[in-house]
Amino acid sequence: MVPSVTLNNGISMPQEGFGVFQIPRHDECKQAVTDALEVGYRLIDTAQFYRNERAVGEALEESGLPRREIFLTTKVWINNFGYDKTIESVKRSLRLLRTDYLDLVLIHQAVGNYLWAYRALEDLYKDGLVKAIGVSNMEADRLIDLATRANVVPAVNQIENHVFFQQNDLLAVMKDHGIQGEAWGPFAEGKNDLFTHPLLTEIGTAYDKSAAQVALRFLAQRGLVVIPKSTHRDRMEQNLDIWDFALSEDDMDRISSLDTGKSLFGYAKMFSNIQRLGLFTAKKKD
Repeated sequence: MVPSVTLNNGISMPQEGFGVFQIPRHDECKQAVTDALEVGYRLIDTAQFYRNERAVGEALEESGLPRREIFLTTKVWINNFGYDKTIESVKRSLRLLRTDYLDLVLIHQAVGNYLWAYRALEDLYKDGLVKAIGVSNMEADRLIDLATRANVVPAVNQIENHVFFQQNDLLAVMKDHGIQGEAWGPFAEGKNDLFTHPLLTEIGTAYDKSAAQVALRFLAQRGLVVIPKSTHRDRMEQNLDIWDFALSEDDMDRISSLDTGKSLFGYAKMFSNIQRLGLFTAKKKD
């Protein structure tokens, strides 16, 4: 059974969920979410930028599961930043996701008019349309500034985090402000041969687990929420099967040595350039 973490406003959030980044095709995304729910995932993470909120909403509705059993997250894309635009975009997300509230809404990137976007989320939170609010890909300096100035301290910062980029300094700042870390890309998208990495494989053998399961368990034991993605049901099951063992302190230290201190993706810089050039705006389809 997947444990939960308690956010800084008292809301309970599953520590493992299912992410739908890079599954834009409607039928494929809908089937993936359907499979994930059947396997046992109860946290679903989407975003306006992913262009699959409608598919997620249909899968959730047709699952027959009570809404209260699902922790649903979406993110506001940069072209929807600004107080009124953010309000409008979240209400559109609600329609696409076929729900009357969202468990968590994040600001996708700390670029452009993100402060007014966050102010809009604070009001949506106050009105009860959103149960918790937070940020994504926010670095320490901007996070500290926001946490000390906001009316509602971010509950979550969703960041790139995996065995090769562990972001210890940022996680320390988040802990100081009571902000829950959530790891996107927990498998580093297979970079650096993560799925066959000699150290992860060696450690996994001792626990009868795969290198991927060891990589996920490492993050979980550091207190992070993880949102692995797969369109294959058997891998969904394997990714969820990390809660019946615990890595030793020595194994945790050995895996910690894999940290390169460098991002493998550079999405923050890429998204900043996207915003500056006005490219890749999220479609507004109801």
